[in-house]
Order: sequence, then structure tokens, then C-alpha cells
Amino acid sequence: MQAKSYLISDTTKEERIALIKSWIPEDEVADGCDIDLWDMYADYINGTKEIAECNAAFKAEYYTD
Repeated sequence: MQAKSYLISDTTKEERIALIKSWIPEDEVADGCDIDLWDMYADYINGTKEIAECNAAFKAEYYTD
């Protein structure tokens, strides 16, 4: 069995929304967290950046010199 591809070219916008929605905890444990997954992955949902690019951009924001 082959893993499903989550590349933009292999998914619809609805599938990308469902994927991000599946990452949101049901028990709202992350309520105290300032990370908004909808904002973080908006470019992925809209088909302009892959998940890896969104992750890299997010991580880069937290590096300081």
C-alpha cells in the first residue's frame, strides 16, 4: 500500500482543508497556543506553497540572531 501524496498537484482544495482540519485537536488542548494552523497553512490550502514550504517559513520566524 502506497502512502497518499499531499502535494498540491495531487490534491484538491477540499482535500487540503480536510487534512489541516484533521490536525486540529478535538479536545482543544492547544487553546493556550498562539499557533493558528489555518493561518500557518493558508498558502498550502490555496495551492501556492507546499506543506514543507509552510513549515520552513514558520520555523524561520522563530530563529533570532
